[in-house]
Amino acid sequence: MKAVANSSVLIALSLIEQLALLPRRFPSGILIPPAVWREVVETGQGRPGSEDIAAAAWVKVCQVADTGFVSLLRAELDEGESEALALARQVRVSVVLLDEKDARRTARRLNLLPLGTVGLLVWGKRIGAVGSLKAQLDILQTRGRFRLSPSVYEQALRMVGEG
Repeated sequence: MKAVANSSVLIALSLIEQLALLPRRFPSGILIPPAVWREVVETGQGRPGSEDIAAAAWVKVCQVADTGFVSLLRAELDEGESEALALARQVRVSVVLLDEKDARRTARRLNLLPLGTVGLLVWGKRIGAVGSLKAQLDILQTRGRFRLSPSVYEQALRMVGEG
């Protein structure tokens, strides 16, 4: 199974040293559009994720053909999110890695399945790849300034028996 990723999930997982969850969850690889590559690797040079993503053999950059659709999405979303959604539609991949609420809502409207950082960590905990979900979420919020509502935090912990 493949997925298309936006920047936020790649950066967040890199920050807490859990990027290795991605090739385990998506053994066929992760596709990213050029805007995500630019944000994570070029503009983000020296920041979490930049070197890891640049070197990852399981990440493939794919051009987005429907620039008109990207422009339409840009009315509500940022460039990376817009290109990621357009790419997922283009290559007929159902899972899109997104954290931002508006992007996730748009993904659902496009009949795509949004999966975020928290969902990936929950999956990682369930397969034994993540020790303490609480510890990972706490680091993500403090070190990464990752915004997470108390209800989502508590729900995630309950899902894995930590809450």
